[in-house]
Amino acid sequence: MSDDGTARGPAEPADPADPADPADTGTRADLRALGRLLRPHTTALALAGALGLANAAAALAQPLLVREVVRAIEEAVSVVRPATWLVVALVVAAALSGVQAYVLQRTGEAVVRRTRTRLVSRLLRLRLTELDRRRSGDLISRVGADTTLLRTVVTSGLVDIASGVVIIAGAVVAMAVVDPFLLATTLTAVAVGMTGALLVVRRVRAASLAAQTAVGTMTSGVERSLGGLRTIRAAGAEPREERAVGHAVDGAFLAGLRLARLEAVLGPVASIAVQGAFLAVLGVGGVRVAAGEVSVADLVAFVLLLFLLVQPLAQGIAAVAAVQTGLGALARIEEVLALPEETADDDVRVRGVLGHAPVEVRLDDVRFAYVDETGEAPGPPVLRGASLVAPAGRRTALVGPSGAGKSTVLALVERFYDVDGGRVLVGGHDVRDLPRAELRAATAYVEQDAPALAGTLRDNLLLGRPDATDAELLAVLDQVNLGELVAQRATGLDTQVGDDGVLLSGGQRQRLAIARALLARPALLLLDEPTASLDSRNEQALADAVAAIGPTTTVLVVAHRLSTVVDADRIVVVDDGRVVAEGTHAELVGTSPLYRDLAARQLLV
Repeated sequence: MSDDGTARGPAEPADPADPADPADTGTRADLRALGRLLRPHTTALALAGALGLANAAAALAQPLLVREVVRAIEEAVSVVRPATWLVVALVVAAALSGVQAYVLQRTGEAVVRRTRTRLVSRLLRLRLTELDRRRSGDLISRVGADTTLLRTVVTSGLVDIASGVVIIAGAVVAMAVVDPFLLATTLTAVAVGMTGALLVVRRVRAASLAAQTAVGTMTSGVERSLGGLRTIRAAGAEPREERAVGHAVDGAFLAGLRLARLEAVLGPVASIAVQGAFLAVLGVGGVRVAAGEVSVADLVAFVLLLFLLVQPLAQGIAAVAAVQTGLGALARIEEVLALPEETADDDVRVRGVLGHAPVEVRLDDVRFAYVDETGEAPGPPVLRGASLVAPAGRRTALVGPSGAGKSTVLALVERFYDVDGGRVLVGGHDVRDLPRAELRAATAYVEQDAPALAGTLRDNLLLGRPDATDAELLAVLDQVNLGELVAQRATGLDTQVGDDGVLLSGGQRQRLAIARALLARPALLLLDEPTASLDSRNEQALADAVAAIGPTTTVLVVAHRLSTVVDADRIVVVDDGRVVAEGTHAELVGTSPLYRDLAARQLLV
């Protein structure tokens, strides 16, 4: 069974070619994912490859043309023709290299852009059960830092490897033509050094993945500290928080050092191979020149071909390391892309039944539990067979002790989560049979924390109704006593609210969220503790605004203040995940000991 209770399809048969080593199996999977990632850019990569081949041909021609120039000098004949062709080869190779670099950079940016777009789209649609157990800083790190590493795979990875193979093959063939004995000497020296380098490269991917994971952990720690900075300062906890974040910074540092050590080994190993090959060729070649077995022109051409051979070898090792690093980043990206998102509405059975007319909300024996921190098993039950009715066009208040399950009821009505048992009905239809977009278009929801998004007042108000006019925006702000805020600012509706609404007071943020909900003219208005941060004056303004839309909207409100409850058409008392009493304020004071106790304290907590 899947996380949402649906049956999984049959497992894919194992690939008999896959090795038993999990690391190798993971690399195969990552390479397949990389292939899917690059498939839309096949044309650009093919162009870059063709440019690389042409560049390789121009580069391979240069040593042979130099040999012709040297021979012409030795034979005292004109060098104009071979020298001219040599200059042409140099210019063509440089031009082709520049064009190829641009094509690769552009393709790399396109790969990063597409990957980021896919990641953001998936993150915005993830099931809340997944977001609840993951750190947002780590997810942000995957959109930023991890996707950037994919650029290197394209710009200095795969194409460099492919073009390097062509140059190496061409250089080997040309060297074999010039002097097979020197070629054998060269390959022996190069093979010894490259073997050690490849052994190091195999460890780069795991080290890179560990480093990126550590950076994600560090980003999460920084985000946590900045998000609660005022609380931290008020508690005088800066040193403790600095130590906690510093520990994550140290972890990223140590993981980075491990990767740096591996990458640092590659340079010397490759250098030993290169220098050893040159020394061997110069030594053996000098002896053969002295013995008259090889001409000076041939030796010069061979040395230049050796340059062409060892340079792509060194670049190839660096490219393989870059690809390994990119595969580590891709593994983290694919992990997010594989997370389950909210199910599509393709299989819903009811459409077009919700509009702006008020609707009845009904819970029928609802049972629900949030998943635990592993995301694999349910935690303690929150609702234990709760049943209630919120009549259409009326105001229903949910009251009860903290943790009784009141806010969870609103989350289930909005279908942020699906019930474990029972049904939630809106307008007589199970919410699982309704398109999510239609359900949420007919519903306005004011969260308990009433978050304000970074941007302007206008941006926040238009979030749920982008076609609203300025006149409508100003009218709804007046309804919640925020009109003065706009009038006092020269920027008016374009006044910035700051990150998370930090430039507004708690009460202003709450009123702004309520104004956004009222502006949508919903069929169903869900309010989670709407007066928690309001003074009596603004609380009365809210009560008047809600009363004004009463006949056209069903209101379901989680209430903690007695003043919010007493005027409700219906009050539902929730305790320990069950509905224990229903009625008006006057009725419940006489019939429900729990409600009477809460009301006597004037604060429903």
